[in-house]
Amino acid sequence: MGVLVCCDCFFYRKSKTKPNGKKPPAEEKKQYVEPEFTKIRVVDFDLKELVVLPREIDLNEWLASNTTTFFNLINLQYSTISEFCTGETCQAMTACSTIYYWYDERGKKTKCTAPQYVDFVMSLCQKLVTDEEIFPTKYGKEFPNSFESLVKKICRYLFHVLAHLYWAHFKETVALDLHGHLNTLYAHFIVFIREFNLIDPKETCIMDDLSEILCSPVPAPAPSAPAPAPSPSSQNHVTER
Repeated sequence: MGVLVCCDCFFYRKSKTKPNGKKPPAEEKKQYVEPEFTKIRVVDFDLKELVVLPREIDLNEWLASNTTTFFNLINLQYSTISEFCTGETCQAMTACSTIYYWYDERGKKTKCTAPQYVDFVMSLCQKLVTDEEIFPTKYGKEFPNSFESLVKKICRYLFHVLAHLYWAHFKETVALDLHGHLNTLYAHFIVFIREFNLIDPKETCIMDDLSEILCSPVPAPAPSAPAPAPSPSSQNHVTER
């Protein structure tokens, strides 16, 4: 994802206006909520079964394992369209009517293009999930007191990336025939963060329409109508010569 950027001093803020102070354009039609696209999934079983904490697993271990997996999968999903996400095509990190900015610890705004923002996100997540003091992998090593808050921070940033993928790059994802993977990844992620209350619903509400569709069970296909039985006359008809 480019040069590693130290992002400990950064946090996000949302804005309803463009960097130049103008309001964003009127909301466009959301192709990603149309039934012909939302019905495409990689799996068709209840994803909640995948996120419920197993009885024999420690909560922090479970959060660490799943958070690391989601980081890797979302990073991989973004990489499939990264060539289309440039400073020219995505001059701001947008999702629906929201534009995300970075601020430093002194409150100074850092103007970011979408690829810059994603680079900050992935660099920060990489730094955190590979830090043995935060995500310990050795048996008996304790998780820090700040672990849950850091997991929430990672999940919040990863949600921004998913939201941007749908809002700005869904057409490219469909063209690559990867929307089934994106839908399944998004649904799995949303079910996970809801199960453990990892993101404030006010943060994710911009994608509620999609979340409610994808987190519902896939409708079973309608049974096909049985073929009509042949009539007696057609069965017994004989052509005489």
